Amino acid sequence: MSDSTIWWLLAGAAVAVELVTGTFYLLMITVGLVAGAVAAHLGLALVSQMVIAAVIGGGAVAVWHLQRSKSPAPQPAQSNRDVNLDIGESVQVAQWNADGTATVKFRGANWTAVPANPAEPHGTGSFRIKEMLGNRLVIEKL
Repeated sequence: MSDSTIWWLLAGAAVAVELVTGTFYLLMITVGLVAGAVAAHLGLALVSQMVIAAVIGGGAVAVWHLQRSKSPAPQPAQSNRDVNLDIGESVQVAQWNADGTATVKFRGANWTAVPANPAEPHGTGSFRIKEMLGNRLVIEKL
């Protein structure tokens, strides 16, 4: 079996493992394995093929890691609008209960709402849903 065939088989195996695990970094390693296959097709020595595969694959992993570290961390699921489309919607508070909660009408049902910052005076009126904790809406003044 030729060197390039081995490189292509390794690249295919890495893609198959990535599809099973969902680890994007394996695709970056696959780029290095493909570079090793191309080096084999160009007739470079085995040591050169391995160095090229390691540099390209390792470099791709490092670049991807740096790129991901620059992006902000995702919000927790209970306050992430991408996960819960109710985040950011507005509700009306008519009155607050003695225990610091309010009952609000939202999506045709009564919900228990709690203020995002209980130390601040909250009053009545329009509020925005900041996050959802279980079956409670955490709201803040608009």
